[in-house]
Amino acid sequence: MMDTGSFSIHTENIPTLETRRLILRGPEAEDYPDFKATFSSYRSRFMGGPLNSYEAWMLYAAEIGHWNIRGYGMWMIHLKDTGETVGMTGGWMPAKWPEREIAWIIWPDKGGHGYALEATHAARNYFYYSQGWEGAVSYIDPKNLDSIRLAERLGAKKDPDAATIDGSDAVYRHPSPEALKGTQLEHGIEMEIAHYADPLFKPKGWAID
Repeated sequence: MMDTGSFSIHTENIPTLETRRLILRGPEAEDYPDFKATFSSYRSRFMGGPLNSYEAWMLYAAEIGHWNIRGYGMWMIHLKDTGETVGMTGGWMPAKWPEREIAWIIWPDKGGHGYALEATHAARNYFYYSQGWEGAVSYIDPKNLDSIRLAERLGAKKDPDAATIDGSDAVYRHPSPEALKGTQLEHGIEMEIAHYADPLFKPKGWAID
């Protein structure tokens, strides 16, 4: 349970997504310790952190409430074989956000296994092909090179003309459903995911999500 008292979360209206290695489901009370640890750490420096205990609690409450207010939100990413939580991905659009965002974060000790790529590809497909989204952006700190590389691997391109959140973020625009479905880009993403799912695959270079 969260460290501010017991409560219940009703996530029956949040869809569950499955991929080769992962299960994406709505945030639960038992997921909070990992969330708090990550957003209290240096890992969250590009997402408004590190946060104190109260700020982390408020953000987690916002993650849950976002589903009720917007009808979409962030999933917790779980490993199929162990059930452990390794990060979050999904849709995000709090007040004053110019556009719908696709966002992600992987816990500090879980990066480099392709989890963010696999989970975010599934989340984007859900929004595009089940929810009718015509596109989305990702707001990324220009110093967050790992997230920039991931956005580019997903086919997103920097849009210098797009409205930013506060003027300090870069906007990466994801390809539309029509520009993505059945293309070489989509096949390439799925091939990379398949490589990460191969236990013999040993990626070289930067440990990117």
